[in-house]
Amino acid sequence: MEKPWFSSYEKGVPHTINEKEYSSIVDILESSFSKFGDRPAFHCMGKTLDFSDMDELSKKFASFLQNNLKLKKGARVALMMPNILQYPVALFGILRAGMVAVNVNPLYTERELEHQLKDSGAEAIVIFANSAKILENVIEKTDVKHVIVTQIGDMLGFPKSLLVNFVIKHVKKMVPAWELEDHIKFLDALALGDASKFKRETPTLEDTAFLQYTGGTTGVSKGAELTHGNIVANMVQARAWISGVIKEGQEIIITPLPLYHIFSLTANCFIFSSVGALNVLITNPRDIPGFVKELSKWKFTAFTGVNTLFNALLNNKEFKDLDFSSLKLTLGGGMAVQKAVAQEWKSTTGKPLIEAYGLTETSPAACINPMSLAEFNGKIGIPIPSTDVKIIDDEGKEVGINEPGELAIKGPQVMKGYWNRPEETEKVFTEDGYFKTGDIACVDEKGFFQIVDRKKDMILVSGFNVYPNEVEDVIVTHPKVMEAAAIGVPHDKSGEVVKVFIVKKEGEEVSEDEIMQFCKKELTGYKCPKMIEFRDELPKSNVGKILRKDLRS
Repeated sequence: MEKPWFSSYEKGVPHTINEKEYSSIVDILESSFSKFGDRPAFHCMGKTLDFSDMDELSKKFASFLQNNLKLKKGARVALMMPNILQYPVALFGILRAGMVAVNVNPLYTERELEHQLKDSGAEAIVIFANSAKILENVIEKTDVKHVIVTQIGDMLGFPKSLLVNFVIKHVKKMVPAWELEDHIKFLDALALGDASKFKRETPTLEDTAFLQYTGGTTGVSKGAELTHGNIVANMVQARAWISGVIKEGQEIIITPLPLYHIFSLTANCFIFSSVGALNVLITNPRDIPGFVKELSKWKFTAFTGVNTLFNALLNNKEFKDLDFSSLKLTLGGGMAVQKAVAQEWKSTTGKPLIEAYGLTETSPAACINPMSLAEFNGKIGIPIPSTDVKIIDDEGKEVGINEPGELAIKGPQVMKGYWNRPEETEKVFTEDGYFKTGDIACVDEKGFFQIVDRKKDMILVSGFNVYPNEVEDVIVTHPKVMEAAAIGVPHDKSGEVVKVFIVKKEGEEVSEDEIMQFCKKELTGYKCPKMIEFRDELPKSNVGKILRKDLRS
């Protein structure tokens, strides 16, 4: 099929990029350290680190991994932290040491953490103290040999660091008592790391940089193997897309989405760092009043988020009184942007909310609307440079304009595959190398793509994937439950929430509250059902497969 989106490109945006412009992510990072040395790089809770600070601190951490822990190139190192300054320091250190970063959601339960650590084969983990108890309970079942623990306030400087850590632990009581034998404090690791002994590794574009976990098209959490080449390509692609809007060394981007999420990781941490921007890290974006107070301190120029976050901000009176005169770019991804939210955002800020589309498996950006878009169009945009997108039917044949089918993507940002799962990898690629997203979409005459449905049963809660199989697998372990089926239902605040249909075992009685409390012990909060319906039986196919589509209808 013709590629009508070529005519929709921004003026000056190339159709292709040089995906080998840099030799690795490290190459780009070190270029920024050198070019923007004294410019601010990351800010959190009143403390700012400039690019030269990031250079020195990440070098120390890399040296610690290499020389003190004796980890080799290619070793997997897990990161389990919210948006705090320690995260980019540790991340950049891991990459500079030629190792593989394994991002872990700090809200994970014991079961979820154990699976990810075992599956990835992580040898070390950098974890914030609030999650240390969870690790304590599973570490013996994993390959983790080294634990580096940090408290939220560790890098805020004396005496603020002591005060923040005291309040978090003793006043707010947010740190359960834990004990991890031979653990190392993050600040001690930096002190022990001798920057002069740091050995600069030279990863290639083919080397793995991240194991970024996702359910993919099934419920088993799998590590998308993202190479340096995947991330570098996506950085160059997206940077070319926004080049007419941003200026090197002059941008301030608000970073409320967690850096362990692929959207924030690539868009905020990497792309904006590569242009010398300041990332303002928001540790707890759910605290909307506190978030708005932080926003009032900055003449921010860029903002990324998900629909639910934008909606929450727009419903805060103080937010509407902020100064938006410097805002150039607002990018929404992770979940569908609602028209009402986009319209209210433009009315409040004077700038459009640009919708983008991507997946963990595509590093993540695949389609973005033009930066010149004046009004929300309900589309996910057009393919970014060097990216081919097509709509295919169940036989893999391309369908016509405005005909629905499965969205398939090909480009240098598409993952190498699922870590140690060749059969799962084979399932999601076509014979001609396109990644099958599982999303049903169509493309119009101008080349703009639109998501119309999801082929897979994945539930999207505030931009996070929830896989029904996982929820169901947990619930059916309850001694009084015979069968369970999970679906997503629309929700004003989070886009969707989990609803579960349950068939009780004969003669047993169980309440909604009992099921919900059971789930809270096994599942991260956003995966827990918010609605429960008991039924005598569930709809099934002739081979006994539960028909979620019938439950949704």
